[in-house]
Amino acid sequence: MSYQIETVNPPKGVSPLFKRSAFLHPVTSPGGEVLTRIQAPDHYHHYGIWNPWTLTFIGKREVDFWNLYKGQGTVRFAGLISQVEGPVYTGFKSLQEHIDFGAVGGDAVAMNELFDVRVWNLNNQRYMFDYASTLNTPLDSGILLAAYRYGGGIGWRATEKWTKDNSTVLTSEGKTRKDADGSNARWCVVEGESATKEGRSGILFLSYPANRMHPEPMRVWPMDANGGRGDMYFEFCPIRHKDWKIEKGNDYTLKYRLVVFDGKITPEEAENYWQAFANPPQITVLK
Repeated sequence: MSYQIETVNPPKGVSPLFKRSAFLHPVTSPGGEVLTRIQAPDHYHHYGIWNPWTLTFIGKREVDFWNLYKGQGTVRFAGLISQVEGPVYTGFKSLQEHIDFGAVGGDAVAMNELFDVRVWNLNNQRYMFDYASTLNTPLDSGILLAAYRYGGGIGWRATEKWTKDNSTVLTSEGKTRKDADGSNARWCVVEGESATKEGRSGILFLSYPANRMHPEPMRVWPMDANGGRGDMYFEFCPIRHKDWKIEKGNDYTLKYRLVVFDGKITPEEAENYWQAFANPPQITVLK
């Protein structure tokens, strides 16, 4: 798994507005299958696994950090805070800035984000990583993250190999690719055909109980996405159905766990992973 700190420019001939940093790509399965995609010609602003906010308002002015072609805003890497490697896990913390291009006096930080990632090897054709995003704003008036079907949380543009014919979706509530969009879930498995020896690979997404709107609403592209191919896009979207106001002086945290695998994950295994994430073992020290 790689985290991109340098700005990645779009392909030649594509607007420079589509350049970006601060995203995860490539994310590969244990067997080496690349599961993320960036700068797809149909959506040049898609960047692997990433989390910009779409319909936001500073006062009455709209700022879109997601649809880069609008030239209203972006998200960028602003500094590496810490990095750790050890026998248990590997991880890093970074600062990501949500930049408002339309601020008085020029580009300005609308939100600061502490991005915290920790990765564990599970050995059985699986590994997992925790993904925590903590937001705050320097703006006296705060910033409104308005309800919309895309925005924040955690979004994933999956490999270009996957279509409606060779990939599947299953949620904790039993929803599939046909009816998961707009529904809520504790967890969601997205998997598809791969070149690994197991023949399938995927990611299990887990939402933490303290997250806003948990069980969280999802955006799952419909079966006929992108001209009928049914390309795969998944997102936990905590503002899908309800606005979220980010006030100055407060921190707001969203936590996710992702289990990356080759082969298959059963619904029972997915539920067990979620229970371990949601209800970790407690330790009591007796005097």
